[in-house]
Amino acid sequence: MTETAEKIDYSSTLYLPQTDFPMRAGLPQKEPETVARWQKMELYKKLRASAAGREKFVLHDGPPYANGNIHIGHALNKILKDVINRSFQMRGFDANYVPGWDCHGLPIEWKIEEKYREKGQNKDEVPVNEFRKECREFASGWIGIQTEEFKRLGIEGDFENPYTTMNFHAEARIAGELMKIAKSGQLYRGSKPVMWSVVERTALAEAEVEYADVESDMIWVKFPVTEGPDALAGAFVVIWTTTPWTIPGNRAIAYSSRYAYGLYEVATAENDYGPQPGEKLIFAKRLAEESAAKAKVTFNFVRDVEAADLAAITCAHPLHGLGGGYAFNVPLLDGEHVTDDAGTGFVHTAPSHGREDFEAWMDNSRVLEERGISSTIPFPVDDAGYFTADAPGFGPDAEGGAGRVIDDKGKKGDANDRVIKALIGRHALFARGRLKHSYPHSWRSKKPVIFRNTPQWFVTMDKDFGDGTTLRSRALNAIDETRFVPGAGQNRLRAMIEQRPDWVLSRQRAWGVPIAIFADDEGEILVDDEVNARILDAFEKEGADAWFAEGAKERFLGNDHDRARWHQVTDILDVWFDSGSTHTFTLEDRPDLKWPADVYLEGSDQHRGWFHSSLLESCATRGRAPYNAVITHGFTMDEKGEKMSKSKGNTVTPQEVMKDAGADILRLWVMTTDYWEDQRLGKTIIQTNIDAYRKLRNTIRWMLGTLAHDKGEAVALADMPELERLMLRRLAELDRLVREGYDAFDFKRIARALIDFSNVELSAFYFDIRKDALYCDAPSSLRRRAALQVIRTLFDCLVTWLAPMLPFTAEEAWLSRNPQAVSVHLEQFPTVPAEWRNDALAEKWRKIREVRKVVTGALEIERKEKRIGSSLEAAPVVHVADPDLLQALNGQDFAEICITSGIEIDGGEGPEDAFRLPDVAKVSVVPKLAEGRKCARSWRITTDVGSDPLYPDVSARDAAALRELGFKP
Repeated sequence: MTETAEKIDYSSTLYLPQTDFPMRAGLPQKEPETVARWQKMELYKKLRASAAGREKFVLHDGPPYANGNIHIGHALNKILKDVINRSFQMRGFDANYVPGWDCHGLPIEWKIEEKYREKGQNKDEVPVNEFRKECREFASGWIGIQTEEFKRLGIEGDFENPYTTMNFHAEARIAGELMKIAKSGQLYRGSKPVMWSVVERTALAEAEVEYADVESDMIWVKFPVTEGPDALAGAFVVIWTTTPWTIPGNRAIAYSSRYAYGLYEVATAENDYGPQPGEKLIFAKRLAEESAAKAKVTFNFVRDVEAADLAAITCAHPLHGLGGGYAFNVPLLDGEHVTDDAGTGFVHTAPSHGREDFEAWMDNSRVLEERGISSTIPFPVDDAGYFTADAPGFGPDAEGGAGRVIDDKGKKGDANDRVIKALIGRHALFARGRLKHSYPHSWRSKKPVIFRNTPQWFVTMDKDFGDGTTLRSRALNAIDETRFVPGAGQNRLRAMIEQRPDWVLSRQRAWGVPIAIFADDEGEILVDDEVNARILDAFEKEGADAWFAEGAKERFLGNDHDRARWHQVTDILDVWFDSGSTHTFTLEDRPDLKWPADVYLEGSDQHRGWFHSSLLESCATRGRAPYNAVITHGFTMDEKGEKMSKSKGNTVTPQEVMKDAGADILRLWVMTTDYWEDQRLGKTIIQTNIDAYRKLRNTIRWMLGTLAHDKGEAVALADMPELERLMLRRLAELDRLVREGYDAFDFKRIARALIDFSNVELSAFYFDIRKDALYCDAPSSLRRRAALQVIRTLFDCLVTWLAPMLPFTAEEAWLSRNPQAVSVHLEQFPTVPAEWRNDALAEKWRKIREVRKVVTGALEIERKEKRIGSSLEAAPVVHVADPDLLQALNGQDFAEICITSGIEIDGGEGPEDAFRLPDVAKVSVVPKLAEGRKCARSWRITTDVGSDPLYPDVSARDAAALRELGFKP
């Protein structure tokens, strides 16, 4: 090489990548700028305008509570919704997203009460509408904060016009829905045991309850037999309970005719209290010895006790005479809910304190009355957890005042101790102990709840609508007609509907939509269209505060009804009825949406929450579900699979992730996780997603740099080299996978496929092979022009496919490539021609890549042993004894495919010491150094370097390119 030639700089003649798209993303800084740009350009309105006339796709937003900063669960939820909406918008639909907020109920009311408590004030002394005004302002403030946090995640929607349950129109519609149910005869006032929060002073629904382990007192109590077969005279029926405080409410004992019972006599007793020798007791046979051990006694079996014997028994209450009460008879009732896996085989039945107890009592009410036993259900415990006069000896007249089950702080009161002492004093206690078990707690206060009988408003599940259907049957039918993702959600919701009791609607609170009806002392509801119209008109104009304003009763009743008879109901509606009604004032009332929704998406807890209440409300008023599909996501755990909690210090907040890494990293985590199940998140997982993102970003960056030289020239498919046609064939495959994945809401499948395609098939294969042609070929090169066209297509497909998932990165890349464009989110997924599908070509190249894999493996060892530095220093001999593989290589520039300067193909087995891979049979490689000189422009080693005297230090191919470029050394 001449001295002059050594100094020639060919870099300006190469088509090296050129782009301003940075390798370092800087997402925490750039993303807020993008959000601001979208707001300034009114992207949401542009999306709606661009989609005008298209088929609507509606994902109805399950409303979060407006009472605090968003957490990782909110982020997961909103990102999933945003990806779904964007994916449908970019596939030919009008996917309008209207975010919403749940504004009523205890979460917000409690926050306002806390302010009063801190000042030593009682909120009950504040005028109700003044208090409600503070609740409204509090919710409004948090809606504003959460809106900005959701936007920062990249969520696109109508944040200027969201729906809120406290909007005047919404409150009117919610009240109107209740009136429809009342008019259909499905609403009634009843007295049933409900879960009651003493701390919050309100009834709770199943969806407002969570379970936690507690340690409870457990007692075995003797009920003396007063009537029955002679053989059982003087015997005792023994029950077992973990709620001693409910004994004053006992009215019956349940047994099961499915089990064997026996009469036992105490033989020995270790203690001088409790059961003593000679006492006769009745137990389920399977549980007798276990019960004896608890009381430290031994039994002798006396005789069998048949079901007919049990049915004939009447007992006295163990507290008979205490406080002058409990003088009633206690019957035995056959009950399906009785089991013989724990206890005694007899179930203490207190209809005031349990659903099954209540049902067993009410199912037998007629028979009980015939036996002279009053079926009236007592109210032994009040809303503050104190015993009432219906619990003689423990109520207000008892020595020391009323006993208490739970206090205002959720702590155990003295009720259990008082009852146990009274039982001991009356020789009615068989045994006692402690038991650790799962017990219901309010999910807001985290304090235990109690079951207590209270007058409440219910929607019946089993009353005929007059068309042969009930709310339960309608709901079950709707579940069968709904698509569930994942499918297990269908069985879960079905089981809940099959078993659920009547829906308790009333809450004894202040902040919410009132049960805006009038009723008389007997529970009859006033159904008057004119009264209802006045109420709804006032709610539309003034909000639900109108119900609590002075003179509301007179205003709404008017002059046509007896004001002495009709009472204004002051309870508010369960907030699940609010959120269950959102489909009415959102989907039905907004012309830019439609009813029913295509999709509802929430966490798996919403099978008993929003999915559930929306289903019941809509089935009660419209006969079907308000959704066509239900998608469920799991909960986010820490990296160890443990629940996140501030006390453990293992929480991950979306705000922290966005500040440190960016929203697109958080979104990539959501897209690559199996969101149908519980997911894990922590520093290591975040870093894994950062690494995956970086590789994906670098693939996009390289395409942008290479396309800087693209002039948009078109090459016909038939004229393209096989490698380009293979890439288009892969795009056709991916197009189908992406579209099917978005339809199936299977984002992990899409994300994994696109990441692997970018890393394995593009960066490590196609781009690696084509870099030489793209950088060095002449402008007229068909191979180079075809490659540019394919990369242009690859870019358009990949960036638009990724746009729903990574909206910030896709926007940045799209605008970098198309500076005059408005937004990638206004684009559609590219149309992929069917002619790109070529299965025969794919099979041929599968074989070529099998052989290439062996060559790559051999060269890797050569590089590791430092016998070569770059694969371009090699010209291996490849022995292919498999005729099919050999045929596939026919006509290929296999050196180009293997990125070597030369290659020799031989049809034999190859020498024994040749390199082989165990999973590729009949292929071996003998490494060999390339012959010739290194081209100063392409770095390939060839024998034709210097063949053009004008360019003495480059290959013939590069010399021809330089001549075409007009380059003169």
